[in-house]
Amino acid sequence: MDDELRRFLASARGAAATAKILPFDQLRTRTGELRWGLDALRGRLVELSARGATATTTAAIELVAEAQAQGEPVAWIASAASTFYPPDVADSGIDLAALVVVRAPDPAAAVRSAERVLRSGAFGLVVIDLPGVSELPMASQGRLVTLAQSHDAAVACLTEKAEDTASLGSLVSLRAEAARGRAGGEFRVTVRALKDKQRGPGWTHVVSRRGPSGL
Repeated sequence: MDDELRRFLASARGAAATAKILPFDQLRTRTGELRWGLDALRGRLVELSARGATATTTAAIELVAEAQAQGEPVAWIASAASTFYPPDVADSGIDLAALVVVRAPDPAAAVRSAERVLRSGAFGLVVIDLPGVSELPMASQGRLVTLAQSHDAAVACLTEKAEDTASLGSLVSLRAEAARGRAGGEFRVTVRALKDKQRGPGWTHVVSRRGPSGL
């Protein structure tokens, strides 16, 4: 690991001191079991998907905020020309200077980049933005899961698909739909488990959030 990367990781791990975190509320079940959040997703390959009024980026940003609060470096890998809007993300309390953003030319390159980032063992969360991707090769799934488990990291893939469409693959441990609605002057984000190998599908998590400036 070169000196420049060491300095960046040290800075990223210190981001929790100044981050303004807006976490999801009531992340645990009544029995105290974690169902959503960084600690619930460690070692797992997760898919966040929706079509229409989606909130996949919002849900992923919440995970980034939680990771930064824990002093965990985060990598966001985009396989398209567009990605999140930085001013809105900064307004949510994310330290952009402590967030690694990788722009890959295509989904295959994005997955390879994620594998390389995970292999370093330095990142607690890796987000892979995969618009237009419906399935990942089994070999890629296997490597992502193995690396996530080896380094106690969460891997979250963002996709655009209807709820009745199959997940990225059989090794996806949790697939959740993230949708948004409006209630009064606030936006409502609903995360609903369509597939959950550890806790079973069907649970939902709803939280109200202030919309971006200007909305």
